[in-house]
Amino acid sequence: MDSAEAQLETFMARYLPGVAGTGRAAIKRMRARLPGCNALVYDNYNALAVSFSPDGTTRSGIVSIALYPRWVSLFFLHGARLEDPDHLLKGDGPAVRHIVLGSADDLDLPSVRDLIDRALDAADVKHDPARKGALVIKAISEVQRPRRPAKG
Repeated sequence: MDSAEAQLETFMARYLPGVAGTGRAAIKRMRARLPGCNALVYDNYNALAVSFSPDGTTRSGIVSIALYPRWVSLFFLHGARLEDPDHLLKGDGPAVRHIVLGSADDLDLPSVRDLIDRALDAADVKHDPARKGALVIKAISEVQRPRRPAKG
């Protein structure tokens, strides 16, 4: 396991086992689905996010997997401009939309696969499966919210 993989695993271990397991499985599936993309890791204030970028830059990210204390979401970084015939996407900001994942298996639902395909088609930088993607730790926030829900 290289140092970026080990560091990502350290970040994941801070979550409850169910959330961490869903996050690991979702990230693994997205890395397999988007082999030419870099997986950019952001251990942010609110969440641990892994964004998938076809050229390794933050601005070209297409989708991301984000872990929160109680759930994992699939984010579409330009989701506001996607057609969503099944009304799966949540959010009302100017760009980003998301789907809360019940499990990593949700990534294989036809309607979710269709949204991912639409996001890839609409991306400013096109996905090249022949490109060698990498896992890159991009940012680690010094101050973070707890990664597990408060007891009570």
